[in-house]
Amino acid sequence: MGWQAVIGVEVHVQLRTGRKLFCRDRVAFGAEPNTLVCPVCLGLPGALPTLDPRAVDLAVRTALALECTLHDTSVWARKSYFYPDLPKGYQITQFDRPLATGGTLDFDGPAGAGRVRIRRVHMEEDAGKSLHDRIPEGTAVDLNRAGTPLVEIVTEPDLHTPEDVRSFLGELRQLLEFADVSDCSMEEGSLRVDANVSVRRAESAELGTKTEIKNVNSFSGIERALRMEIDRQIAVLEGGGSVRGETLLWDDHRASLRPMRSKEDRHDYRYLPDPDLPPLVLGAAVVRSVRGMLREMPRARRARFQAEYGLSSYDAGVVTQSRAGADYFETVAEGCADAKLAANWVMGPLQALLNARAATWDAPPVDAPRLIELLGLVRDGTVSDRVAKQLLDALADGPEGAEEIVASRGLEQVSEPAMLERWVDEVVAAFPDECARYREGEDRLLGFLVGQVMQRSRGRADPRGVNLRIRERLGGVEQAPGRGGLSSGRGAGSDRRRPSS
Repeated sequence: MGWQAVIGVEVHVQLRTGRKLFCRDRVAFGAEPNTLVCPVCLGLPGALPTLDPRAVDLAVRTALALECTLHDTSVWARKSYFYPDLPKGYQITQFDRPLATGGTLDFDGPAGAGRVRIRRVHMEEDAGKSLHDRIPEGTAVDLNRAGTPLVEIVTEPDLHTPEDVRSFLGELRQLLEFADVSDCSMEEGSLRVDANVSVRRAESAELGTKTEIKNVNSFSGIERALRMEIDRQIAVLEGGGSVRGETLLWDDHRASLRPMRSKEDRHDYRYLPDPDLPPLVLGAAVVRSVRGMLREMPRARRARFQAEYGLSSYDAGVVTQSRAGADYFETVAEGCADAKLAANWVMGPLQALLNARAATWDAPPVDAPRLIELLGLVRDGTVSDRVAKQLLDALADGPEGAEEIVASRGLEQVSEPAMLERWVDEVVAAFPDECARYREGEDRLLGFLVGQVMQRSRGRADPRGVNLRIRERLGGVEQAPGRGGLSSGRGAGSDRRRPSS
């Protein structure tokens, strides 16, 4: 009580170029160590960097998506430090004159809406990777990542809880995916987060001494690490001690933080302009071209889906989790002219199918036109919901359309009164105890009895017709206009009229 955390984050995002920033080496996750290297990214004498213009376009797109101010001229700098996975002894980045500054990003956190100011967006190359589990009692170095193109997004210290940090990062990742800047895979290192955190008395405007948390590879991990560090700093201060400025490493397996080194200041890196790279000058035509490629961002799309398709805030949030998923939903909603039905299927059976088959919305096992055809059969009563869900698996297994599968397998929904009556008679005869209890008022048994009829019909019986006939047979029926338009009574003894067949 009485303490407030102050948190800022630095997010490193791997740009989706397929190649390195200053040479033509490929970038490929999981490649054999030290096979994607050349004299430039190895830092060999005489090797000169050549900037990839595609990386510049994606970095500009990132800055525009974050509503930053782009600067006409930015300058490359050498950030000097010595580590085994940095072969040149410096990292090419941008320092005092970055690509862009002054953006914002809104997010919805547990306590409500929030806004984070973006201090800067700049480009830089990645370092290699130290491997501590390949050689017993030793460390190996893989330089495949050296030179990978990154943008670093630095926020102002506008966040105050680990939960808000997690919500902000989720919004940021979604924005970057919609902008098609990066795949943002934390598992593959395409998105990495460092957090700077300090604590202060809630009534104080003065910032405390901050520590930096590194090596976190999940949003849940950053939330846990921040919570642990905030609690530690409060305990130190309440015990009369002082917080040391240091960099901490998060161990996800042990759920623990350990000191890595004292926190560096800017002068420790000895920044200086890179003599091998001229300033990056953005022409107005380049910015216009990149701006024209930006599509609707997540928050705007969620708002439009609520206004245009009548979706709830929750449903709009679910169907816009990815750009490809949002595109899929919108295609289906337009094609079947029933946005709620489309949303229910995209969020439910389709998502379950993707999960079961380890697929993604970029390559769904059932494409949008075939789902539209299937939902048409559901809407016109050709197939029941139960059969439709079975059809979904069949569609994923082959190229046939829904109508073709229904015709070849005889899956049309049965609504003929005689067939429904026969199945209902069989269920009533097979479950006399349950029928008696339903007559006595156990309304919940209606679902069981309907399910038994559906099972006997292999999902083909019209469930609304079955529901009506069971109520008619056992009691609890109120006549209402329209097919299946019933309001339920309370079993035997209730005031009811028998509907005509």
